Amino acid sequence: MTLNQITVPSLDLSKSIPFYQKLGLKLIVKALPHYARFECPNGNSTFSLHQVEKLPSGDGIYVYFECEDLDTHVASLAEKGIEFDEMPTDKRYLWREARLKDLDGNQLILFYGGENRLNPPWRISEA
Repeated sequence: MTLNQITVPSLDLSKSIPFYQKLGLKLIVKALPHYARFECPNGNSTFSLHQVEKLPSGDGIYVYFECEDLDTHVASLAEKGIEFDEMPTDKRYLWREARLKDLDGNQLILFYGGENRLNPPWRISEA
């Protein structure tokens, strides 16, 4: 099984689409006002937005995008006007992360986990 796509809610796709394009995602389906799909720059996964009348309450959705050269990528996005809540920081779980929110408040984490993404020292071994 392969994770192919994540879809997040948006109140206004016409505003959200340019935001995600600025992040580096390639728009491949534009079915306004209800739906948009993007191709991620690396790999085969896609990311979608769907229009909702009301956003979910609570902590909401967290989406992680892995970037090999995280610091350079974040600096480039910041130069384009993307605002980050947290600049790249080393985490106790051995990832480096930067955090921001999209226009609808969905939490986006740009990170680099490297080998530790799938094989952290605390990974459960198959016995």
